[in-house]
Amino acid sequence: MSFDEIIDRFGTHSVKWDMMEPIYGVPADDGIAMWVADMDFRPPKCVSDALVKMNDIGIYGYYGDDAAYLDAIRWWMKERHNWDVAREEIFTTHGLVNGTAMCVDAFTAPGDGVVLMTPVYHAFAKVIRAAGREVVECQLALNAGRYEMDFAAWDAQMKGHETMLVLCSPHNPGGRVWTQAELQGVADFCKRHDLVLVSDEIHHDLVFDGHTHIPMANVDSSILDRLVMMTATTKTFNIAGSHSGNVIIPDPDLRAKFGGRMAALGLSPNSFGLFMAEAAYSPEGATWVDDLLVYLDGNRKVLDAAIADIPGLASMPLEATYLSWVDFAGTGMAREEFTRRVQSDARIAVNHGPTFGTGGESFLRFNIATPRTRVVEAATRLKAAFADLQ
Repeated sequence: MSFDEIIDRFGTHSVKWDMMEPIYGVPADDGIAMWVADMDFRPPKCVSDALVKMNDIGIYGYYGDDAAYLDAIRWWMKERHNWDVAREEIFTTHGLVNGTAMCVDAFTAPGDGVVLMTPVYHAFAKVIRAAGREVVECQLALNAGRYEMDFAAWDAQMKGHETMLVLCSPHNPGGRVWTQAELQGVADFCKRHDLVLVSDEIHHDLVFDGHTHIPMANVDSSILDRLVMMTATTKTFNIAGSHSGNVIIPDPDLRAKFGGRMAALGLSPNSFGLFMAEAAYSPEGATWVDDLLVYLDGNRKVLDAAIADIPGLASMPLEATYLSWVDFAGTGMAREEFTRRVQSDARIAVNHGPTFGTGGESFLRFNIATPRTRVVEAATRLKAAFADLQ
């Protein structure tokens, strides 16, 4: 396939494109949607073929015998991440926002504190607050344009009512791939404060050359009794609409609690997501991901070069994900002004930094997983919108 193909997503119930104008005021006729974290690329043919096969049979009944599906997950984790997973450790949720919500439901109580390292993916705070828990924001340190963990400061913040930490690894929106030492620091922090550690690793396949993602399960065996791992095909293969996610729990006691809540709520996966995941986690899927990363790296370079040419703007070095985190603090502009220029003048819909929590105030998040001609056009428009600074 060609990642350069322009696919018209208007009128397809795409939240990213069909809701761009109603939410951001960016005109549908010539706006560029760079907000919602899905890609404007078709998934690998093996995934589409799985759906064609389902359609050819023409009966969409209950799914049974999930051994091949579970083994496809196990193969992928071992092949791509050197991580051994057993069948009985795997739960399937309706995506990882649902997986996060299920962890909050199963392992915390109303009024408990749940720790987030902010700025971070906005849906975490949303489900935590909706469940009647308190979001405890531990702000990442911004050092030389790069996020770092500040455990000493975070230790001082803890009040004793915290029961869970949700880690985003690799980090969204900052694009950091956490090092072995940093991940060990997270493990030690969770042990010090007796926290269940939920590691959302949905971007673990989208890591650029020069960086290596380390699954939290491989960091420290002494935390397996408090660890919940979350991964998915959805971000990697652009099949978020399948709403499936892997919640992988090594510890049998945590598994029993989680499984109990799944049963109490009557949750079970949809067959479309299972067929798509099994097809994606394959050698053909792996080749597609390798090609995707080369293409995304080219897009990253285009946007980074444009941002570097605009005084006062700085894009955080992107080590993973397809989400560029751009800091406008150096312009001296109020948030409303630089956001207006991007949305009204450049006609680009982007995610607003404050939605990611404390530390995001001067940032906007740009999704670069779109054909390169759009990234080039976005770069041209940004330069024009901030021409007075150059």
